[in-house]
Amino acid sequence: MAEPVRLFPRLPSVDRVLSSARGGELLERYARDAVVGAVRDALEALRARIRQGADIDADALEPDAVAAAAGDLLRELSRPRIGAVVNATGVVLHTNLGRAVLSADAARAVGEAATRSLALEYDVEGGRRGDRDRLVDEHLCALTGAEAATVVNNNAAAVLLVLTELAGGREVIVSRGELVEIGGSFRIPDIMVGSGARLKEVGTTNRTHRHDYERAVGADTAMLLKVHTSNYRIVGFTSEVELDELREIAAGHPGLAVVEDLGAGALVDLSRWGLPAEPVVADRLARGADLVTCSGDKLMGGPQCGIIAGRADLVERVRRNPLKRALRCDKMTLAALEATLRTYRFDPSPEAVIPTLRALVRPLDELERLGTEAVTLIAAALGDGYTVTLEASEAQIGSGSQPTTTIASRAVSVVSSSAGADTIARMFRSARTPIVGRIDSDRFLLDLRTVDRAADLVPERP
Repeated sequence: MAEPVRLFPRLPSVDRVLSSARGGELLERYARDAVVGAVRDALEALRARIRQGADIDADALEPDAVAAAAGDLLRELSRPRIGAVVNATGVVLHTNLGRAVLSADAARAVGEAATRSLALEYDVEGGRRGDRDRLVDEHLCALTGAEAATVVNNNAAAVLLVLTELAGGREVIVSRGELVEIGGSFRIPDIMVGSGARLKEVGTTNRTHRHDYERAVGADTAMLLKVHTSNYRIVGFTSEVELDELREIAAGHPGLAVVEDLGAGALVDLSRWGLPAEPVVADRLARGADLVTCSGDKLMGGPQCGIIAGRADLVERVRRNPLKRALRCDKMTLAALEATLRTYRFDPSPEAVIPTLRALVRPLDELERLGTEAVTLIAAALGDGYTVTLEASEAQIGSGSQPTTTIASRAVSVVSSSAGADTIARMFRSARTPIVGRIDSDRFLLDLRTVDRAADLVPERP
């Protein structure tokens, strides 16, 4: 090994590396600034190894070799940061894995919106400026019975906008048992502060009564806010005030709005497929809510957005608030939402089209067949030393929806006498398309409820 002091002068300049054959190839493939930066990083890595006294082959100092190292860096740096994964966790709406998968129709609509001009805010028939809300509000009204509707970029934004417009600077009454916190530290009290509204808590954590609201309502009260506790349950000695009672209370106070934040939300009754019932937007409006807010990318199975539906006069006020523009949806979100709503409105079997619904209602015999095939393929790919079996599993809806409810499922179990579950999980995540499962009792499990093909579970090397 040459002494470090003698190796430094042998390092090629950036210009020499760029002028080499491999350097020229990099300049044809990547932007010049990116190539220059990668070459400098490769040279600095060599300098660091020389300082550490590493054994460096003379060929590694040649311009082509440095360009090759820079090429490795560029390939890593330029790879897409958002890549597909196989969700075999057993959580249908996995927040960390992107929640709802869009339907084929919604995906096509997004592609068209992204690659072509479209009538986003243009009235083609009238030849004048239009309103982007009109792309979806007719569908929403037809599906929910609302007088009017609008959309923003997520449900937190919907709650913030409604509070800002209808209760800014005034009181909002909420039951203590409904002061929820969801992922990312979204808390109803914090949103209240951001909107300028003042929170007035009533009742206790487990029990709130009608008289609690009646005593709390005053001249400065703007809203009775009901929050669906979609991500937790309080059981036992409990009571809550239903929407129709809140409607009766508000009737005695002109101008007092009743608003419900449904969180996950649902456009259809899930119990028709044997799933636990979840509040449906149309039902909540019929029971007395002036406005309902909910997410579009959870139980609805559409893109991330927040829906506000209800009384026309209140929706119009919300639309005119300056904050609405800052929170509005882009064209691709609206395209995906319109396609999703169109499916709900006109397709006789939305559960066959909306991937979220399909995952929730898949029959066990279908999962059995899929699992049997997957066991054979995975066992053949892993070889000796691994035991691959099919077993019963419990899946979850996810994203704060029905946290105490599980859905019978099937999972492929992978164990090894020479590798722990963490090691096996890492191996599957290292596949060309990462496969994300879960660990239970030192077994690596691949739940099948959100898996379409058995071949997707075979960990191919990158």
